[in-house]
Amino acid sequence: MAYILNIETATKNCSVSLGKDKQLLDVVEYAGESYSHAEKLHVFIEQILSQNRIKPADLDAVAVSMGPGSYTGLRIGVSAAKGLAYGLDIPLIAVSTLENLAREIKTGSGYIIPVIDARRTEVYSAVYDYRYHLIRDVQADLLENKPFEKFLNEKQVIFVGDAVAKTQKILSHKNAVFSEIKYPSAKQMHLTAYHKFLNKNFENTAYFEPFYLKDFIVVSKKNPLIILFIK
Repeated sequence: MAYILNIETATKNCSVSLGKDKQLLDVVEYAGESYSHAEKLHVFIEQILSQNRIKPADLDAVAVSMGPGSYTGLRIGVSAAKGLAYGLDIPLIAVSTLENLAREIKTGSGYIIPVIDARRTEVYSAVYDYRYHLIRDVQADLLENKPFEKFLNEKQVIFVGDAVAKTQKILSHKNAVFSEIKYPSAKQMHLTAYHKFLNKNFENTAYFEPFYLKDFIVVSKKNPLIILFIK
């Protein structure tokens, strides 16, 4: 029997779930207009453990959404997950944010393309089949370059994520379906995390970093120059 705590903070949805083997026991989450992860994440962790009468010492692993996504959101989630893994001496498991988002879609055919908003007409995306097998790896795509044309010409494609509205404005195709689901949730992490737990597919807690995909930049308000790069 394995209890796994799952943390998803890569977007505006601050989400925590608890799984027992293959079973999803509970989820606590909040998606607001602004990021509130710093205030809510640890409260949600305490809440979900308390209401399921699980002590931190009962956890067998902690899983975290690894990105791509918000720099701040990812740092908060990964820091919390690493702190739990260190403090409890349990394994750390990383799960793709885009896979979490793809698993929000239940379909029997075609492709699923999760799209997370990046700058301007750019999105972070990957391509999955309806069984959630990765068909095309994660990358940053410029929508005006029509990066999904090949897949749209083959089968129905369901787009999901907070960049759907932006994608829909630029892409028009008879095989395109646009979901209203915006954010990934920790409730979709538990099966992937459990299978990784069984296969002992763990991260090195000391050296694990989120998958930002792009360099993070900080700009000085006094001088509009890039002053820091973090990968």
